[in-house]
Amino acid sequence: MPILGLAALFVLTAALYASVGFGGGSTYIALLALADLDYRVLPIIALLCNIIVVVGGTLRFQARNLIDWRRVWPIILLSVPAAWIGGLIEIERDSFLLLLGFSLFSAALLLLLEPILKKFDQVAVGWFNNRWFPPVVGTGIGFLSGMVGIGGGIFLAPVLLLINWADSRRIAATASLFILVNSIAGLAGQVTKSGVGQGGETLLAYWPLFLGVFVGGQIGSVLASRKLPEIWIRRLTAILIVYVSLRILWQQLA
Repeated sequence: MPILGLAALFVLTAALYASVGFGGGSTYIALLALADLDYRVLPIIALLCNIIVVVGGTLRFQARNLIDWRRVWPIILLSVPAAWIGGLIEIERDSFLLLLGFSLFSAALLLLLEPILKKFDQVAVGWFNNRWFPPVVGTGIGFLSGMVGIGGGIFLAPVLLLINWADSRRIAATASLFILVNSIAGLAGQVTKSGVGQGGETLLAYWPLFLGVFVGGQIGSVLASRKLPEIWIRRLTAILIVYVSLRILWQQLA
């Protein structure tokens, strides 16, 4: 796929994700995998794009006092070092693609099955009231995010919605912050593993993608202010991720 065509898809992805408080890392890395890029640079590109998209959103959420730091810090405290460690781990191509495929498929299922899962929210609330639940969930998601190159918000947000942790705006704010800090930590691990030189070459070679997500992120901010139907954006995103994850898994398992 030509780099400009990929950049156009990144603009659309960033716009849609930014409109609901996400960074889009799961879809960026899915598109990059379909484009058959070197698997070793996929996490670096996706995490950089994540950071570009969510940094503005996180600042806006903070300006509106939507980030409840007292409740958020147990979730992110251990997720940051876990994301860094995940980014450091060396992994072979086939293993990486299998992990990516299963991770994307799981994330899509969480988005699609969220209304059904909410029927069990009383049980989930009981789990969350356990003081160990927030750091354990944050650590696990952070570690996986660092390994595969996503911010983790696509996993965290459905969990928080499931347990009625807060209203949708505060959950979006929490997910945005979680994506930002874990993307930075995961990127640090990935660049340390690959070497600063390769990270710099990635920046130069794929600059249209970074420009694309910056533009898309600004568009997404406008779309968010117009209150697009979030549920349809989530469903369309989930369908796309299901398709990509199944294609990746089929290629690896066939």
